[in-house]
Amino acid sequence: MLSEPSAATVRATLPVVGAAIGEITGRFYARLFAAHPDLLRNLFNRGNQAAGTQRQALAGSIAAFATHLLDHPDQRPDAMLGRIAHKHASLGVTPEQYAVVHEHLFAAIAEVLGDAVTPEVAAAWDEVYWLMANALVAIEKRLYEESGDLQGLRPWEVVERVAETADVVTFRVRPVDGRAAVRGFRAGQYVSVGVTLPDGARQIRQYSLSGAPGGPVRQFSVKRDGEVSRHLHARVHEGDVLELSEPYGDLVLGDTADRPLLLASAGIGVTPMVAMLAALAADGHRAPVTVVHGDRSPADHALRADHTAYAAKLPDASVHLFYERGGEPGTRSGLVDLADVPVHPGTRAYLCGPLPFMRAVRAQLLAKGIPAADIHYEVFGPDLWLAQT
Repeated sequence: MLSEPSAATVRATLPVVGAAIGEITGRFYARLFAAHPDLLRNLFNRGNQAAGTQRQALAGSIAAFATHLLDHPDQRPDAMLGRIAHKHASLGVTPEQYAVVHEHLFAAIAEVLGDAVTPEVAAAWDEVYWLMANALVAIEKRLYEESGDLQGLRPWEVVERVAETADVVTFRVRPVDGRAAVRGFRAGQYVSVGVTLPDGARQIRQYSLSGAPGGPVRQFSVKRDGEVSRHLHARVHEGDVLELSEPYGDLVLGDTADRPLLLASAGIGVTPMVAMLAALAADGHRAPVTVVHGDRSPADHALRADHTAYAAKLPDASVHLFYERGGEPGTRSGLVDLADVPVHPGTRAYLCGPLPFMRAVRAQLLAKGIPAADIHYEVFGPDLWLAQT
């Protein structure tokens, strides 16, 4: 994939670029938003920009892609690229925007590294960038085609609002155009939701679809955390109109006909797991399913009734609930611990929740003999797992 001269140059300069990648991405975003302030106001997550997490995620993805090109020259890191492409597609990213990113990213590289950026170095990293960008463009084109070319967001009316807990609300929505068909989705996927905030900014966030696939409405659940989520809690009610994308996301059930499954979640990470359980129950899944969830208390466990009811419809399911306080008979106290949870050989695992939780569960699954390839995860927000590895 990467030409031999460029590979040699990237290998020689990767330590230097890697050491400076955080500063490079910081300069990049500053330049990008100075030239295109509308992108920060109407596309990028302002909260993630302020916290620096998007910068960390971008740095991690660039470094990981370059390293993969060197270590596996005949392979493409499709798992990483697919995760990024799904997020981009949910936001309506276009091929033309990659040229804009290239302009400001390479200007930032030149600013930070100065004379170290020789023509050979610039050409090598330019090759890395366009290999990654063109791969993403191709994947995103396929995703748009699969969604019926319904690129971007369209209006949906809130038909029901349900308070799940003190901090979580479920919104059920249908297309404003009642004649428009509601396309199906794969359990575990998310939608982008666009709102106009009081200061006039149009911000977009992703929320997992938390209802059963199919039917005339879509359902997503929102924890009150961040400016868009707080806006939804405080200002959006039945009859209001939101903008939604088509469903995207790669944390989906594969061919599970005869596979034991483990669905592990914590906090609001329960949302895609409820949709997965609903789909498994509807499909008549008969292999063992292990359901694990951790939360602060039973009262904080969003969608708890659906979570346990769908599991109860499966012929071979076990449910393990961990609460930090206020546990009940049949539940466990403290953080999620798989030490006493049976995990069947051949299990495929799906994880969603805070990063420390997923790291801990993944390590416990590996210790129980589950291959890394059979452990799948979803990060809400920028993928800092990738950035930290």
